[in-house]
Amino acid sequence: MSSVPTTQIAPSAAGIQRREEEAEKKQLSCLSEFGSRALTSEADVYDFNAWDKVEWGSEQEAAALERIAKQAEAKVSDDLRIKVDEEAPQMWDAFYTKNTNRFFKDRNWLRIEFPEIFENLPKESETQFNIWEIGCGAGNTVFPLMNQAAGSNVFIHACDYSKVAVDVVKANPAYNETKCRAFVYDITSEVPPEIEAGSLDICICIFVLSAIHPRSWETAVKNIWRVLKPGGLLLFRDYGRYDLAQVRLKGGRMLEDNFYIRGDHTRVYFFTTEEIAAMFKDFIIEQNGVDRRLIVNRKRELKMYRVWLQGKFRKPLDGQRTRPSFQ
Repeated sequence: MSSVPTTQIAPSAAGIQRREEEAEKKQLSCLSEFGSRALTSEADVYDFNAWDKVEWGSEQEAAALERIAKQAEAKVSDDLRIKVDEEAPQMWDAFYTKNTNRFFKDRNWLRIEFPEIFENLPKESETQFNIWEIGCGAGNTVFPLMNQAAGSNVFIHACDYSKVAVDVVKANPAYNETKCRAFVYDITSEVPPEIEAGSLDICICIFVLSAIHPRSWETAVKNIWRVLKPGGLLLFRDYGRYDLAQVRLKGGRMLEDNFYIRGDHTRVYFFTTEEIAAMFKDFIIEQNGVDRRLIVNRKRELKMYRVWLQGKFRKPLDGQRTRPSFQ
């Protein structure tokens, strides 16, 4: 079989460490049908740094499958698999100790992709609007959200698997416990005692579920379900199948099909929309889409195919549906 063309997969391409959608000044949702930059001719590919809604051809998919087949030939050893499973919090602590708040940029695109957060914020109301961010990291969602929701009666619960990450959030001068509470929590454990059942209006889950083992997805979803109000909304964004971050991985990184360890031993899964639909089958699915983007390094003439999934899942109102399947 032929090797993967370097113009399609660039393991060391500049800019891979930061997520491109967080570096752009976004004006429209990535899933909007209007205003996106469409590549209509291959001759124009190096005219811009990025193209939206780029569908893969058979050549690109075959190249990705070939890379993944090679990854499967050299899977992670049993000893290392056990280690990263048992020491997952320590791996994330090490990540945040090394990177603190330098790795990701603030998610100022939240208002564009998830306007639901801001549409019904109570400015002059005694009723508190409750938001929970799972996987708050260094606060790159929490603090832009606090800033954009200033003046509203909003409280943000912010949790992370990593104590180091939570400490970074608490050390930020903008941290204010009258508006936000950061705490250490594992979404795959019991329901968080810090949050009352059925009390949340919004739950934000961005690049989180990909970091946990597939066997724990049901527990994570169950915990989210239990703390959301009837009619509450889960906002989701994560890695999609055959994203550059997946196909560029070398041998010795695959734990299971589509589930890997990175060089720092944090874990990552690459989803399909079908898997996400099955995971949130008890919710009303308002959005479950694919954000396909072609990132271009014009100087080096490299093409990097990115794939993210984005979804909005609403807990049914009482009486809308039968009891969830996990109860």
